[in-house]
Amino acid sequence: MTDIMTKEQRKKTMSRIKAKSKLEDKVSKALWNKGYRFRKNVKKLRGTPDIVIQKYKIVIFIDSCYWHACPIHGSTPKTNTEFWENKFEKNKARDKRDNEYYREKGWHILRVWEHDLKKGKFEETIEWIAQFIDESKKQEGATES
Repeated sequence: MTDIMTKEQRKKTMSRIKAKSKLEDKVSKALWNKGYRFRKNVKKLRGTPDIVIQKYKIVIFIDSCYWHACPIHGSTPKTNTEFWENKFEKNKARDKRDNEYYREKGWHILRVWEHDLKKGKFEETIEWIAQFIDESKKQEGATES
């Protein structure tokens, strides 16, 4: 099936896709209600992390199964396959570079798959994220003394 839009129309449409999702908002709200304070989608940090607690050097990314080529749920469109395979490979390589960058700088980084927040695992995953934040805070507190 061919695209019904011109290249210019498709580019304009794709450029309007926001960097945050309803799922990210749901996660943010759940963590905020648990008492965690953070910033969302911090553009000045590499990769625009979804959740950032700068005081404790914590970055959390919520990765879409589609855009980050989840090994369980990721799929490649049937049209323009070569383009999409290259796009997904570049996304995975960028994620890996970002992970290495933050680790080298001494940050605590967590990547959460979209599917971990769905299908009845939302609360369990929120608890896992909260535990990660608490452990990271303890580690940073130990190095501040």
